Amino acid sequence: MDSAAAYDRAVELATRGRRQILGITGAPAAGKSTYAEQLAAKLTADGHKVALVPMDGYHLAQSVLETEGLADVKGAPHTFDGYGFVALLRRLKESPDEQIWAPRFDRSIEDSIAASIGIAPEVTLVLTEGNYLLLDEAPWSTVRSLLDQCWYVEVPEELRHARLEARHRAFGRSPEEAHERTYGSDERNAHLIAATASAADAIIQPGR
Repeated sequence: MDSAAAYDRAVELATRGRRQILGITGAPAAGKSTYAEQLAAKLTADGHKVALVPMDGYHLAQSVLETEGLADVKGAPHTFDGYGFVALLRRLKESPDEQIWAPRFDRSIEDSIAASIGIAPEVTLVLTEGNYLLLDEAPWSTVRSLLDQCWYVEVPEELRHARLEARHRAFGRSPEEAHERTYGSDERNAHLIAATASAADAIIQPGR
């Protein structure tokens, strides 16, 4: 699905008359966060009531990851509060008249900040983006039933790897550490996520 068709479909979701949830998923550094942010901004500029709620707000705290010995695999499915994320989506879907607050992940401190994203009752479309929206294992397997649509963002692997290494270096890792993380735990996660692409409603290649 090209960008224009995707936008038209998002508008259709936003104007159905009852709150819809659109998921954007893909492997690490595929560009799903950027795409979701741009889509939300365009929809908002065109007068639609939209909120963006990334899954990353449900990262376990860095202190917890270190205590549990999980810091080296941060980003794997079991390093998130998946049940908490499912509970939020259910609340967004079933209680649209409530003012709801969601956590936000802050990369500058590598931790989440609670109650940072407000979803007002007038919001008709919630965009959520994250790695495991289509993963078929508990608790993630419940997510798909709460999404009205889920799109998979795909880019060439060499571009995705280059972005990922650059991201790791930008946050203080040495070139060697960045390479190891990109082709180690991140790549294992990427393979896990890629296997879910067939369950998406559409494949998005940003820029097309």
